[in-house]
Amino acid sequence: MDDIFSLIKPKIASIINEDSYKTWIEPIQFADYRDGKCFIVVPNTFFRDWIIENFEQILTTLIKDVTKSDTKIEYILKKEEKAEEKKGVVVKKPLKYNIFNPRYTFENFVVGASNQFANAACLAVATNPGKTYNPLFIYGGVGLGKTHLLNAIGNFLIKHNNTSADRICYITAEVFTNELINSLRYEKMEDFRNRFRKMDILLIDDIQFIAGKERTQAEFFHTFNALYDNMKQIVVTSDKFPRDIENFEERLRSRFEWGLIADIQSLDLETKVAILNKKAEYENVELPLDVAFFIASNVDDNVRSLEGSLTRIVAFSSLKGTTITIDLAREVMGHLIKEKKKEITIDLIIEEVSSYFSIKISDIKSNKRVRSILTPRQVAMYLSRKLTDSSLVGIGEKFGGKDHATILHSIKKIEDEQKIKKDLKRAVENIESRIKST
Repeated sequence: MDDIFSLIKPKIASIINEDSYKTWIEPIQFADYRDGKCFIVVPNTFFRDWIIENFEQILTTLIKDVTKSDTKIEYILKKEEKAEEKKGVVVKKPLKYNIFNPRYTFENFVVGASNQFANAACLAVATNPGKTYNPLFIYGGVGLGKTHLLNAIGNFLIKHNNTSADRICYITAEVFTNELINSLRYEKMEDFRNRFRKMDILLIDDIQFIAGKERTQAEFFHTFNALYDNMKQIVVTSDKFPRDIENFEERLRSRFEWGLIADIQSLDLETKVAILNKKAEYENVELPLDVAFFIASNVDDNVRSLEGSLTRIVAFSSLKGTTITIDLAREVMGHLIKEKKKEITIDLIIEEVSSYFSIKISDIKSNKRVRSILTPRQVAMYLSRKLTDSSLVGIGEKFGGKDHATILHSIKKIEDEQKIKKDLKRAVENIESRIKST
């Protein structure tokens, strides 16, 4: 295995930049290779997750090139702290919750129409924690940058606000739950509560994970209250709007709505290209513009998928000793390229909605508040959000310059009313079907 690693290391170093190599590749250890599995020792779970998201594709490609066979990587966690024996029970030192990815900063976050509102809100919180937008709730799909923004807040506070890292807690809802379970098991609840309630800033990722977990929700509720009452900043992310999270206590939903709710929409083409260029610049890779547009046009609206595709192309380019071209991109991404879908625009949606309800397009875009126009307008806004990649700001511009709050309110109203009004639900489904078949 040492021989394989000695062959792989210089190839990795030629593909990624020096900082990335020293930070993420040097610390890992290759332990064994057998039965098509490569066993890698990593320092901790955070390190493992980062390797999986950013470097697993390139590692797999390089190992396959050396071994001439398909390989699956298995990760082995190295113990960070020495365990102590106390009364026959293994007790580990508390996990650290203030480790932030140095790459996830506001400077490295590519801002576009889909995420500019969330980015601005996070920057305002980092600049003035506990006083501006508290709590801040960010929601959006997988891989759109929620975790990046949480880390950016932590990095900014430490660097620019001189906030002690020990006073910042960054944790996923899953780890919060696991810590609670262990504290209950070993009768350490007082330590658990003090650990989180003494923080100045609580950054918690994927809060939807605690849905349906009554004890976890209760503990988080009291932690939230303790921090909020002392003007400590709380930032939470989720894949859904608070009221769309099932099996979630109403008292938690209401508290999230005390502050600011910011969404991250699907990425538009220009933002995806900008992300790829930023990644290429960071890795010192020359990425032709036509290749960037090709990748962006054929990869799902997910930052991880975008960066993973670029990493794979760079790896193949290095292995073959060729430059990055469209032909190489097609070869590498052949199995990933999805069939082109018909483009659905906001103008098309407005046209179909106005036709269905027999009203003028100009009325939908107007400020008239009569019900016969208001409901179709809200339906058009809802479908624009659902069927296009446009941001709330972009949707608002198409509807006569409506603001972000108006669009968000209309979307939520139609979402909620469809649950209780069957005729409205049928109308929305019929319009959507007509739009997709046009």
